[in-house]
Amino acid sequence: MTTAEQLIAKAERREALFGVVGLGYVGLPLVIELARAGYKVLGFDILPQVVENLNAGRSHVKDVTDEALQAVLARGLFEATTDLGRLGEPDAISIAVPTPLSKFKDPDVSYIQASTESVRKTLRKGQVIILESTTYPGTTRELMLPALESTGLVVGKDFFLSFSPERVDPGNAVYGTRNTPKVIGGITPDCLKVTLALYQPAMDTLVPVSSPEAAELTKILENTFRSVNIGLVNETAIVCDKLGVDVWEVIEAAATKPFGFMKFLPGPGLGGHCIPIDPHYLAWKMRGLNYKTRFIDLAGEVNTEMPMFWVRKVADALNSVSRSVRGSKVLILGVAYKRDIDDLRESPALDIIRLLEQQGAEVAFHDPHVHSYLEDGKTIHSVPLTVERLKEVDCVMVVTDHTAVDYGLVKQHARLVVDTRHVMPRD
Repeated sequence: MTTAEQLIAKAERREALFGVVGLGYVGLPLVIELARAGYKVLGFDILPQVVENLNAGRSHVKDVTDEALQAVLARGLFEATTDLGRLGEPDAISIAVPTPLSKFKDPDVSYIQASTESVRKTLRKGQVIILESTTYPGTTRELMLPALESTGLVVGKDFFLSFSPERVDPGNAVYGTRNTPKVIGGITPDCLKVTLALYQPAMDTLVPVSSPEAAELTKILENTFRSVNIGLVNETAIVCDKLGVDVWEVIEAAATKPFGFMKFLPGPGLGGHCIPIDPHYLAWKMRGLNYKTRFIDLAGEVNTEMPMFWVRKVADALNSVSRSVRGSKVLILGVAYKRDIDDLRESPALDIIRLLEQQGAEVAFHDPHVHSYLEDGKTIHSVPLTVERLKEVDCVMVVTDHTAVDYGLVKQHARLVVDTRHVMPRD
């Protein structure tokens, strides 16, 4: 029996031990689904506090409840550790670590490199390595494969290497890790076959593709598609503003067409780990091949300018009542990057707050999901949304459209409202 056949048999009997490197918003939901499928899972994270809390049944990820975590712990199916020396134990290792951008907008793959080096040190025959972190096409083959093959083990024979992009949408009540189709591309046919067998019990739908590069580009295309279309409707919002037309009315009317139109909504900018960042991976890769990604660059330019556009709308609103931004009190409603979550990554609200403060405004925020955040070493706390607060501020700005906010109260008591999300009650 070949090594690949042995691993497939282990997967069928749920005897394979899974390792998950990175226990954040991608890794921890994956742990839960693997454990629910019957696998034992060993989770790795570099933060001792995260590991301690997880082993005690306390989840730090909103999409994973304490009850769900405690259920797999009670069955003895999950253990978290900071000891990367134990990476030799699992039969399969899924790597779900961050891939941010550098200050020059280039991919920062240092977390992938560090994880790969840790795996390399303990790599043994019969292991499967699966990269899940979003990255540029070529990362799996060009960065990971040479490091792992430097051990003398042969890919597709002694060990197996695949890419399977995370497709997590934090806060999505309908689609989670299990029922979101999972794309997989292997370095060799046996790499693909083994990875499919391992994930099959934990995922409803598997989508095999011909190579890791195809899988890597699939994820980039998904988020570039969204970035470009959001850029288009954001520019449409600017056009409508100059023409004196209601952009929301135009979009709703266009959305009545039963074919050829997909509804996207404008807003204050882009947030989250994926959409503002992923297209830059592809743009960076193409620059190395002497090609300019024009749509990507233009959409990024438009989306990046939206916080300033909305700050100008605040200035216009204040000017309409003979006030300037300088010296005015502005209340921001919502600082999370999207509705009903507590995630601040790349949130345009933070840019808006900085821009308003640079122009001399006194800014506070209310967010039912984000109680505080750090800015330049200082903790900024959410303030209560009260009648007194609404009456004392000069302008309220809706940035994130959380459903828990009482917009009727805001409409009744606020002097001015700038609504970037079209959620204020309309008569």
